[in-house]
Amino acid sequence: MATTASIPVQETDGPRVGARGWWALIVLMLPVLLVSVDNTVLSFALPEISLALSPSGAEQLWIIDVYPLVLAGLLVTMGTLGDRFGRRRMLLIGATGFAAVSALAAFAPTALTLIAARALLGFFGAMLMPSTLSLLRSIFTNRDQRRMAIAVWASAFSAGSALGPIVGGFLLEHFWWGSVFLIAVPVLIPLLICAPLLVPESRDPNPGRIDPISILLSMAAMIPVVYAIKSFAVDGPTWAGGAWAALGIAMGALFVRRQLRADIPMLDMTLFRRGTFSGAILVNLLSVVALVGFLYYVSQHLQLVLGLTPMVAGFALVPGMVAMIVSGLAIVPVSRRVSPHILIPAALMFSVLGYLLVAFTSGSIAALVLSFVSLGIGIGAAETISNELILASAPPEKAGAASAVSETAYELGAVLGTAILGGIITAFYRGALVLPEGLDAAATEAARETLAGAYTVSHDLSEPLATQVWDAATAAFGSGVGVTSMIGAGLVVLAAVIAATTLKTRTRS
Repeated sequence: MATTASIPVQETDGPRVGARGWWALIVLMLPVLLVSVDNTVLSFALPEISLALSPSGAEQLWIIDVYPLVLAGLLVTMGTLGDRFGRRRMLLIGATGFAAVSALAAFAPTALTLIAARALLGFFGAMLMPSTLSLLRSIFTNRDQRRMAIAVWASAFSAGSALGPIVGGFLLEHFWWGSVFLIAVPVLIPLLICAPLLVPESRDPNPGRIDPISILLSMAAMIPVVYAIKSFAVDGPTWAGGAWAALGIAMGALFVRRQLRADIPMLDMTLFRRGTFSGAILVNLLSVVALVGFLYYVSQHLQLVLGLTPMVAGFALVPGMVAMIVSGLAIVPVSRRVSPHILIPAALMFSVLGYLLVAFTSGSIAALVLSFVSLGIGIGAAETISNELILASAPPEKAGAASAVSETAYELGAVLGTAILGGIITAFYRGALVLPEGLDAAATEAARETLAGAYTVSHDLSEPLATQVWDAATAAFGSGVGVTSMIGAGLVVLAAVIAATTLKTRTRS
């Protein structure tokens, strides 16, 4: 069927690529697999890290969130630098640094050291992700082939998320927690060898001058906003959190103003006037919030509440990850004939159903597996279509900047998923927790911080006090699941509404 676009995306098709292009795609999937494996592995390694390093509740959240925080602050800068100096060059620099810092993170002696290593991983990761997506834009100029390439690229996130718990679970059962970070080394070595041979260099032929003020403003806009979100999640509404949010918004306004006045801006703000671009960015953001928020809950529930080992818990998530991959690939031929403003809302209804299953079931393994399968169907389809629309809406020479905006939405969504949905569960947990008498002040404080903290405390106590603490903690953790799931479902519905109203593009019959 054909629909009329209010703001059409670029439909010009280039020549089709041969086998070399698809081999280049395989190489570019390696850093995507790595980043998704790293994120999932860390969630599953959190109980082991809690036992080994004894982080506070704030440190535990920082271990998870400092990576996407730094990443989100630098993605636009690194994407623009890739447009200027070469996207393949940025990819190789980022891969080298990521592998080296991963080895350092594996042997972090304290929680603060691990947080610092994760921050450095965010710095080098910011060079990886925009480069992979923008290089796909330059390699696959034929739109049909690009749709399939982006579907494969997006499925690499899902494949890595599925592979991460299994590989990570095996490592956690046989080695220490730091072994999960060493996965980066064997993954990135083939990239460093094959990328110069298979992936062509690409850059903006008219990049303009480097604007240090815009670089600083972009970082000064993203980092305070993300920090404020984290502050609200941990401490609730505070003057300090509000001040950080106001600072980030003010810096963002200055950044936008500077870009609009520049002859050759660091980020072309006119892209956001296109409904397909801005709408697809918002769909990306909300979809990732829903996905990461779900994984934050389910990874802890499977291991800590249901008592599964990390590897078994990882296998429990595989059906959902497979559903995400299959839906992302299967949607490609359909998207040639059906407008995204119909396809994405229809797909996201499966994700709404997944959250409702969590809200109204008992939290058994079968219920969680089924709910994640349903969630994955919607997220997989929505991510494939929205990422392709983002690239198709931007000029080829600005592919790095457009990819960086897409990745910024992804990483900001990861922070929001943990901060908002994870913060709500944590707030309900603290409000409902009733600890037995007999605990000292330090144990009481640790148990009240997080479920993982209560898990650590219960392992240090003798019976029957250990069982009493753990029973109280699991009951309190479950008290906020229903409300949090309904909020997650509401965010997915909002993404569907945005898609229905902004993504009306022309499609070929």
